[in-house]
Parts: sequence; C-alpha cells; structure tokens
Amino acid sequence: MQQPTATVLVYSDDASTREQVRLAAGRRPAADVPPVEFLECATLPAVLKALDAGGIDVCVLDGESVPAGGMGVCRQIKDEIFDCPPVLLLMGRPQDAWLATWSRAEAAVTLPVEPVGFAASLAALLRTRRTDRTPPVRA
Repeated sequence: MQQPTATVLVYSDDASTREQVRLAAGRRPAADVPPVEFLECATLPAVLKALDAGGIDVCVLDGESVPAGGMGVCRQIKDEIFDCPPVLLLMGRPQDAWLATWSRAEAAVTLPVEPVGFAASLAALLRTRRTDRTPPVRA
C-alpha cells in the first residue's frame, strides 16, 4: 500500500530559492512525516488559485519575493482562506522576525536555506497538518 504524501506549496519569484527549498526538504524532511510533493508558484495569483483548489498541507513563502512579498502574502491568506494551511516563512534577515509574527506565520527561517533547520521546521508543521483535505472556503 502506497503511503499518502503531503503537498507543500512553495512560493518564490526566484527559481533558485524554490530549488533550495526542494533540496533542503528532500523527499521526506523527517522519518515520522509523510513524503512530500512540491507545488511551486512564482506569482500571487498562482498561490491563491492553488489554495482555493485545496489539498495544500504547508505553505513555504519567500519573504523576499517581488512584487508580492511572502510576509504580505501570508497575512493575506491568513485573512482570506478559511482553515489556511500552516506557513513557513523564508526571511532575508533574523531582524525581520517581528514581521513574521505580524504576518501570522507559524514558523520562520532565514535565507539562504539551511537544510537541517529548514527540514526540522517543515517537519514540525507537517506534524500539525490538516486532516481535512477538502478545498478551503474564502472568507
């Protein structure tokens, strides 16, 4: 029997940042969480469309993306998506932690992505993933 997978949405306008996330997480960020599949988004409309479709377990948002930064995107989806998946925010510098709090992200790590810390943060969010994978309702 094939084990279910977790879907991780990765938002960044930078393809190399999305690649860092994929490589840091690997196929399974920890032994006690399911294998992950990545859904990459480079624009805010793509993120909103994916979240509207449902099935996302965790969002990884790049705070340094332009024109829509991950911190603002996080706050927007927390306001607009009912039962929004947990968010792991990628920050440019540790001093931006207060902005991560403002955005209501559940976790934050700094760029460049450090594989061990990133995988641990992602695994922690996957452990709390939603059991209901029905499409969310926009508020």
